[in-house]
Amino acid sequence: MKLVGLIVATVAVLGLSGCGSSSNDHYQDDLVTLFLVDELGFSYGGVPYICDSMRDWEVTLPNGEFTFLPPDNCVFDFYGYNGVYGDRFDDIIRIVDYTNSGKGNIPYDCASFGVGSTYVDGSFDYDINDECVFYL
Repeated sequence: MKLVGLIVATVAVLGLSGCGSSSNDHYQDDLVTLFLVDELGFSYGGVPYICDSMRDWEVTLPNGEFTFLPPDNCVFDFYGYNGVYGDRFDDIIRIVDYTNSGKGNIPYDCASFGVGSTYVDGSFDYDINDECVFYL
């Protein structure tokens, strides 16, 4: 009976020793979450994106959420969006944090529009159906 107790105790100690922080936990702690929203704060869910630290394309969650591991370059495919022309049909897209504060001064490069950096409110200029790289 003592042998069984010793075996159970040994297995329990070995099992618990594996419950500490691992490099994967550290990786998860370093992830940054931002959101794509319009000028009224409504989310842009379903926008395809891929970052340097990812293996496959993903889409923004229904609340516009996307995650990345700094310093990542993230490509967003804005196919189906009108771009920013200064008319009533614009699809204004902003990059914000969880408090809806704009993330300004993020450098980016759009395939059709060119280079720039996000404005104070997190918005940016892009062309219709553009693909843009953000240097996060």
